[in-house]
Amino acid sequence: MIELRVSKTLREFTLDVDLAFDRGVTLLVGPSGAGKSTLLRIVAGLDRPDAGRVMLDGRVLHDSHVDVPAFRRDVAYVFQEYALFPHLDVLDNVGYGLAARGASRSAQSTAARAWLERLGIGALAKARPRELSGGERQRVALARALAWKPRALLLDEPFAALDETLRLRVRDELRATLASLDVPVVLVTHDESDAIAFGGPIVRLERGRVAESSRL
Repeated sequence: MIELRVSKTLREFTLDVDLAFDRGVTLLVGPSGAGKSTLLRIVAGLDRPDAGRVMLDGRVLHDSHVDVPAFRRDVAYVFQEYALFPHLDVLDNVGYGLAARGASRSAQSTAARAWLERLGIGALAKARPRELSGGERQRVALARALAWKPRALLLDEPFAALDETLRLRVRDELRATLASLDVPVVLVTHDESDAIAFGGPIVRLERGRVAESSRL
């Protein structure tokens, strides 16, 4: 479980939330500029709150005395634009997180190939990111995030870079993949149709405050 009670002064308002994200997928929805991405970055350790506490499965990641660096938080983050390394092929992109954690080359390759096959893109192992479609890049980014077995997964507008037709297909594929995970997953979107498609818990953020928390 992700637990956070944090505040951070932003340009137009103060992000001030007290939330818990249990195992399974929670949709974090709201208009652009509501503070959704900032909240994810605080959980991931890419941004610091002005005050408060962040915990994952009972472990303190941040408070007034502790600030665990991002690479030690066991939290995977999938960015809007996927942030794949253009100089690496797909296999090495997926294995990168494991390499950073000291896994052997053999372990990297085995885990990476397993996730590529699971996500239906095993044939792309030797391709470069520039050769991939938007949907393929998204699946590579997701495989990279999951290959090292994180204890939480954060997805920031994962469909934003896709056209409408591809968006619907990839959303269905992603929903099936995420349903099989036994970790907290927070998916940020400003599109109400995503919330309807995924169902489950929904947290609505407006100007840095929780406006509504519900389950479809």
